[in-house]
Parts: sequence; structure tokens; C-alpha cells
Amino acid sequence: MRFLHTGDWHLGKVLRGRSRHDEQAAALSELVALVERDAIGLVLVAGDVFESAAPPAEAQRLAWATLLALRQTGAQVVVIAGNHDNAQAFEAVRPVFAAAGITVAGAVTRPEEGGVLNLTVQGDPVRIALLPWLSPRQVVRAATLLEQDAAELGQLYTERVQRVLGALTAATEAPSPAVELVLAHAFVRGGVLGGGERDAQTINEYGISATAFPAGASYVALGHLHRHQVIPGPCPIWYAGAPIAIDFGEEADRKGVILGEATVGAPARVEHRPLDSARRLRTVRGTLRELEDRAEQWTGDLLRVIVTEPGRAGLAESVRAALPDALEVRIEPIAGRGAPSAPVDRRGRTPQASFGTYLREQGIEDSRVTELFAELLADELAAEGGER
Repeated sequence: MRFLHTGDWHLGKVLRGRSRHDEQAAALSELVALVERDAIGLVLVAGDVFESAAPPAEAQRLAWATLLALRQTGAQVVVIAGNHDNAQAFEAVRPVFAAAGITVAGAVTRPEEGGVLNLTVQGDPVRIALLPWLSPRQVVRAATLLEQDAAELGQLYTERVQRVLGALTAATEAPSPAVELVLAHAFVRGGVLGGGERDAQTINEYGISATAFPAGASYVALGHLHRHQVIPGPCPIWYAGAPIAIDFGEEADRKGVILGEATVGAPARVEHRPLDSARRLRTVRGTLRELEDRAEQWTGDLLRVIVTEPGRAGLAESVRAALPDALEVRIEPIAGRGAPSAPVDRRGRTPQASFGTYLREQGIEDSRVTELFAELLADELAAEGGER
């Protein structure tokens, strides 16, 4: 039985004001082609399909069209909600997608009510335990929040989520043999953040232990962390990572999906398959002249630019003119400049002298700024004289 594990699509994502829709569409098209070309029998989508609980219409169209395209390859498709998704909306469309042969799960349910799927994939019996995102407020009652500190609440959350997981995966002890899979959106302790996750939902206090997964599972497909990685545990436990870089903290990652093969009673064999259609995120630095000279090297990349020369009026605009795909421009303080180590006594100093000190502290060298300040100061003094 061949399967593909993906997740963290974050459709509708905007990075520094730039839509990622075209990149996401290209990556998902590449994913669908891979499923068809490699004769994949099962696609597992581990949550965070959308960037927000109220995704724009174009993001929803892309998500639903992709799921249908995956199903049309002949693969069975299973999707769970992540912490960015609207679980109730997933549950609302669940029966519609079921009619198309696609399983969508927004909320945790009892095994006999859909929390555990029993499928036949490419001739093999397959059982899948589904664990969509469980937020702390779903697991810990409001009254308890007032009675316990953060560490106690975190431990309580962990214990209860692991109990839910235990109930869902108890099927691995069932007498009928099957390929046992777990599809979960969660923070598992030991995972390394990619850079674009929500920090409040990736802290260790609200994580679960890898030992919560059953040793008899052939594979655990995780969503939530954007970097593809294996988590040491009693069975193969993997984050597929995001199909494109979500933020600049992920620029060094090779994005893609996980392909696997599984048979009854054995751990899955997996490989990471890169997706190459998305634009690269890159952080570059240098003076304006250096950036202009190297601009062609970064054609097609989305850039975070760090300028290593004194700031001046219009510098950021000049950088963007040279690098149209610069999403962010920062001025880096020059070595030896910046805020003084000890406070400066400004008593008795003229406004011009104080402003000059401020510019030096900020690494700004621009006579036009000094001249403009002098004009504004003169206008202010003249206005004060007139009022008298």
C-alpha cells in the first residue's frame, strides 16, 4: 500500500502583503501530478489546510479543487483540521465530501462514530486513527483555568489528549490485522519549529509525548510543524512539513511531501520527496551598490533585504527599485554605531545638537534630513513668536 503524507498548506497566506496563492496552486498541482504518477493509493492531509478560520473564497476553491483532483487519481483522501482551520466548517462539509469518497474530519469523534477509519487501500486493510487539533480550551474546562497554574494546565492538557489518542489507537490491538496509521495535528515534544508556526500553540507545556503513539502503528502522519522531520518514538513518526516555505524562518528548508509504503504488521518505509514549483524565500544583505550588482542572482526569489550602510531618506525605495521582489527592507546598524552604552546628558543642548546625536545613534547620514529638521524647527519657532 503506497501513501502520501502532506499538510500545513496554509492556503490564503499573505507574506508581508504578498499573496502566495499562485505559488500554493503550483505546489498543489505538482503534488496531484506526483500522486497520479507514483500510483499512490492513500493521501493523508494532516491539517492547517487554510491560514485562517475564515479563508478567502479563492483559497477555498483551491483547497476543494485539489482534494477532488486527488480523489480523481483513484487515491483515497483523508483530511483533518488543524489549529488554523475552522473545525466546525470542516464538519459542515464532511457529508458533501463523503459523497465524493473523501473523508474530512474537523473534530475528534469516538472510534465507532468516524474517529477510526477502516479502509481497503490497494488490496490492503488499513485502519486510521484521526486526531484533529484539540485546543487547550477544548480539553481544559474554564473552571480549571482559574484554579491551576500554567505548568499544571499543560500537564492536564497532555494527559487528556494522550487519553483521547489511546482510545483512538486501541484498535491496534484488534484481532483483525491491518496497516495501522495515525493522522494527527499536534505538537509532539522534540519537534523542531520551522519558523512560521504560532508560538502559543507550539510550547512544550501543550505538547504530547511521542511515547503516546502505539508501538504497533505502521506510521504516524503529523501536521503542525512546518519543517519535515522524524520524531524518535516507538514507531515511525513524521512531520511532512509545509509544501512551500511559509515564512523567512523556513528559507533553508527543502519543502515537499512524504511518500511511504506500508504492509500489515511492519513499520512503513518512507522518503521525503521535494516539491520545486514554489518561489524561494531568501534573506540577502549588503550595501545598495552590492545589492544592485547581485540582483540578477535572486531573480524570481522573494526577498528579505538587510541593508548594511547608513540610513537616509529614500534608501528603502532605492532598494525596492533594484529588487522588486523585496518583501521587507531593514537597515542594519553599522558596527560602532547604534545606541550609546551609557545615557547621554542632553541638558543645555540645542535641538539641532540633540537631533544630530539621534541620527548618529540610528546610523543615519543624510544632510537632507538635517536641513528639513532645521526648516521645521525654524517654522515652529516662528509660529511660537507669532502666537506671543
